[in-house]
Amino acid sequence: MKNFILTVAFILGSLTMGHAQQKRVLLETTEGNITIALYDDTPVHRDNFLKLVSEHFYDSLLFHRVIYNFMIQTGSTDSRHAEPGASIGHSDLDYTLEPEFRVPTHFHRRGAVAMAREGDKANPERRSSGCQFYIVWGKPYSTMALQSIQEKLDTMTNGQTKITPEMEDVYRKYGGSPHLDGQYTVFGEVVEGLEVVDKIQQAWTDDYARPVDDIRIIRATVLD
Repeated sequence: MKNFILTVAFILGSLTMGHAQQKRVLLETTEGNITIALYDDTPVHRDNFLKLVSEHFYDSLLFHRVIYNFMIQTGSTDSRHAEPGASIGHSDLDYTLEPEFRVPTHFHRRGAVAMAREGDKANPERRSSGCQFYIVWGKPYSTMALQSIQEKLDTMTNGQTKITPEMEDVYRKYGGSPHLDGQYTVFGEVVEGLEVVDKIQQAWTDDYARPVDDIRIIRATVLD
């Protein structure tokens, strides 16, 4: 497992080596450090995230929603001083962000960073939360499973989102959450600390998907 994680991290890092201008954010968590590279072709999400990090918005927030083999989520201010066992993850900012879907350039592969949002019924434009984000873990998918997911994507995105051969290769070898493609904005990726994401996504959680033992962002910092 360790060698597998290091291989994925190397691939993710290699994909960003040619983009030295990309902004990076360091998340210092109680489980270790995670470094995120932000995409320049999702400027609305990039600039909003950088602003919040610069304002120390994410400092002391919990990972309030963790689902094994899927993702880890944070960014809700009601988690900062939450009592043990309390249902959290319900707070947001008073604005949302226009979607910036960039499939197949950016998709929900393992290590992808995307903004959470309200469901389609309340949010038909699929606008992103102003502050809550998640990091994808996911699982590897077979070709047959991806074909089934593609059928669902055709319905959910009116045929606009296609799993390309290159995407399929990543989902088969390394994993991710392909059923979210074209519906949630991916605006960055983990370039260091994927093993920390793995550790967090394995946390023991309660009925609300909140880790029983708090996992917290100690500090978020924009790196030079």
